[in-house]
Amino acid sequence: MNSYSDPGQHLFWITSRALGIVALLLISVSVGVGLGLAGRVSREPGAPGMLKHLHEALSLTGLAAILGHGLLLLGDSYLRPGLAAIAVPFVMNHRPLWTGIGIIGGWLAAALGLSFYVRRWIGTRTWRKLHRWTLAVYVLAVLHTIGAGSDARSTWLLAILGATVLPIALLTAYRLLPRPSSAAVARSPV
Repeated sequence: MNSYSDPGQHLFWITSRALGIVALLLISVSVGVGLGLAGRVSREPGAPGMLKHLHEALSLTGLAAILGHGLLLLGDSYLRPGLAAIAVPFVMNHRPLWTGIGIIGGWLAAALGLSFYVRRWIGTRTWRKLHRWTLAVYVLAVLHTIGAGSDARSTWLLAILGATVLPIALLTAYRLLPRPSSAAVARSPV
């Protein structure tokens, strides 16, 4: 009995999985940089501008990776999903709940990521309100990875998830914690 499986037969599946991990990493770093910007973790001159450019580049590259992650599945000979299955939530036969969550996350990531380019028309206030949903989209991506990922229980993927989720959780906590007022800081005996 030969247990050898030709990886060439699964090239689209393997490449899609790899691009999904790349997308998760890029979006994780982008969300982290965005939280850092919102929390003003760096007050160095020029740092906010540099971080904004990095945040934008990571977001766009992450969106391209998300797009590639979905499109590559069209070539998979096992799933054979069709365009509707990769674009419409809960249509895919393979783990429909988790792939549906991923598709919703992908569409929302595109809308939120690209909203930067319409900010002048929708206004900064509206844009910031929309952008607050980015964290929820990130959670959808993590849930998709855990629920739909064929490697979800592997040590290496759990390590990647831990290495990306922990900093996002800490930055979120830092962002949400109340800050002391300037007057309170000025009165502080320290």
